[in-house]
Amino acid sequence: MTEVPVARSEWGRFAPDSVERRMLEHTGIALGLVLRPRTVVLDRARVEVEGIDDADRVVVQLVANQGAYKPAWRNKVMADLFKLLWLRQSVPGVERAVLVVAEPAARALAGWVAVAAEDLGVEVLVWDGQTAVPSPR
Repeated sequence: MTEVPVARSEWGRFAPDSVERRMLEHTGIALGLVLRPRTVVLDRARVEVEGIDDADRVVVQLVANQGAYKPAWRNKVMADLFKLLWLRQSVPGVERAVLVVAEPAARALAGWVAVAAEDLGVEVLVWDGQTAVPSPR
């Protein structure tokens, strides 16, 4: 018996009540865009993008960590910054790279990490559970 693959919804792996889905919805509202997760196929790699608009101009990565802050979250922030820089350079048409960090993980943006994001042109938003606003750092 052959299995028929189940088509992924427009939300991919983000369940209706997931933090990531709410973050992406609120980020879309803040940016005036419809953002959805998508797999992008490049010449040499396939990559999961947590959010991209229909015109392929804005890419978004989410740091949805919840609970008490852990220093390891800084690694997630830096990895997503690197991924966004690569996507902005590698995906034709991408003009904006946006990192959205849940409020509990915002401490990871201390010091040089926030300065590097700004200098490299990555927009950073902080999500408080209801809205995504520019990081004050």
